[in-house]
Amino acid sequence: MFSANCLKALSSAQSVCVLTGAGVSEESGVPTFRSAGGIWEKFKPEDFARFESFISNPELVWEWYHYRKKVIREVLPNPGHVALAHMQDLVPDFTLVTQNVDGLHARAGSRDVIELHGNITRSYCVECGLFAGEEEQAVFEKTPRCKECGGLLRPDVVWFGELLPAGALEKAMEAAHRCDVFLSVGTSGVVYPAASIPLAARNAGAYVVEINREYTDLSPRMNETIIGPSGEILPLLVTHLTQRASHEPS
Repeated sequence: MFSANCLKALSSAQSVCVLTGAGVSEESGVPTFRSAGGIWEKFKPEDFARFESFISNPELVWEWYHYRKKVIREVLPNPGHVALAHMQDLVPDFTLVTQNVDGLHARAGSRDVIELHGNITRSYCVECGLFAGEEEQAVFEKTPRCKECGGLLRPDVVWFGELLPAGALEKAMEAAHRCDVFLSVGTSGVVYPAASIPLAARNAGAYVVEINREYTDLSPRMNETIIGPSGEILPLLVTHLTQRASHEPS
């Protein structure tokens, strides 16, 4: 499954950076943003993911996000999430970057995850900017409001036309430029600027491995692409790293 070059690069890597996309969460049962199904099929993603849409119909947008959050609460991190949580303790310098907003990496035990597109479990006030956690929204109001100023709360996720969280892309790029091995996992490679991160790692000299269920636009530009579910492939890589660690002098 893995080339000799891949295993050699991973065996000697002092710095590893990983980018995950929707395909990783999909293996836990989280629908992709464009495949919610049910009553939501008649809507376009843009109906829920623009600030203008939110202001014009906050109740509808919140109904959609309450549905998404319910789905996320009912699923568990899969073996791919768990493997990445273990990997962080096997490499001296490890950085996990995700396009996903579901918080499953943190639930699996990953620390200091760089969340490029925010986190659906948080909200903040559009008036005063105060953040609110999931526990503060336990009573699912149709349109949650700020406990301080009464302004509308909105999900802390990046909508179309909005900037990424301050510093997130910069930290991801720094990790990509210094890593020895870069893993692009479960991402389509068509959403920018996230799709530029593995390319930056490749240009900086990292050995870049794509793990996905199908080939993507990025595949021709990677060192190698491994086709298959991340929940099966990532645990095998962790096993390899564990064996490396067991042979290192204490």
